[in-house]
Amino acid sequence: MEVTVNKVVDAKGLACPMPIVKTKKEIDNLEPGMVMEIQATDKGSTTDIKAWAENTGHQYLGSTAEGDVFKHYLRKARDEEEKAETKHQDITSLDDLLKKVEGEEKVTVIDVREPAEYAFGHIPGSVNIPLDQLENRFDELDKNDEIHVVCRTGNRSDLAAQKMAGKGFNNVKNVVPGMKEWSGPTEQTN
Repeated sequence: MEVTVNKVVDAKGLACPMPIVKTKKEIDNLEPGMVMEIQATDKGSTTDIKAWAENTGHQYLGSTAEGDVFKHYLRKARDEEEKAETKHQDITSLDDLLKKVEGEEKVTVIDVREPAEYAFGHIPGSVNIPLDQLENRFDELDKNDEIHVVCRTGNRSDLAAQKMAGKGFNNVKNVVPGMKEWSGPTEQTN
């Protein structure tokens, strides 16, 4: 497939949230309607870039893979299509979540990272629902529970928390900064 692009962004070798950070910075330099190609090796980048585009009004055109490099294509929105990037207002710290986990409180933790990320270390009792599967799995969750959403850095979990709040989950907390700084107990799955 041949795609004409106006800008190529090299995010190879970078982990979340850096592909998005580079994308945000570079898209400001494009005119509306121009197409950007983001090259990344982070397996979660497809979900991240698609969700970010949805949240900002830019058009996610699709992705391809060549070996271990993903190429993501975005079309910059016109001013009337673009929307201000929003953040989920209800956040909680890793320390607060750790106190609940260690205090054996009933707590629902949804980990929206990719299955491979989850397998190598996750909060005991957490449920892995990757961000790109979340909308199809809302029925697995109780809208009345206090739900803590976690990812690697707090970005995917922010998008997930916004989606959940939009579907009537009233007690959703985004856990920041995410698993990269979690000091509590972890489990691995094989």
